[in-house]
Amino acid sequence: MYLSKEKKQELFENHGRSKSKADTGSAEAQIALFTFRISHLTAHLKTNKKDYSTQQGLLKLVGKRRKLLNYLKQKDIERYRAVIADLNLRK
Repeated sequence: MYLSKEKKQELFENHGRSKSKADTGSAEAQIALFTFRISHLTAHLKTNKKDYSTQQGLLKLVGKRRKLLNYLKQKDIERYRAVIADLNLRK
């Protein structure tokens, strides 16, 4: 698989709220994981243009990430701005 257990733990450590490997539920950690998966699927779709099932999965992931970002924006604008800056996302 493209995402090993160690890579996931590294993502959660770097982007989670409590900076621990067990912080998998925070919005920041989930957004970081979705961003990694979105970048991987985008690279896959650049070489496989007619892979429509992957394209559909990518659009679902983008929607999930957008919903989490909207939630974070409503709850705590400073955390939202930190995530946007940390992951180099537009908006």
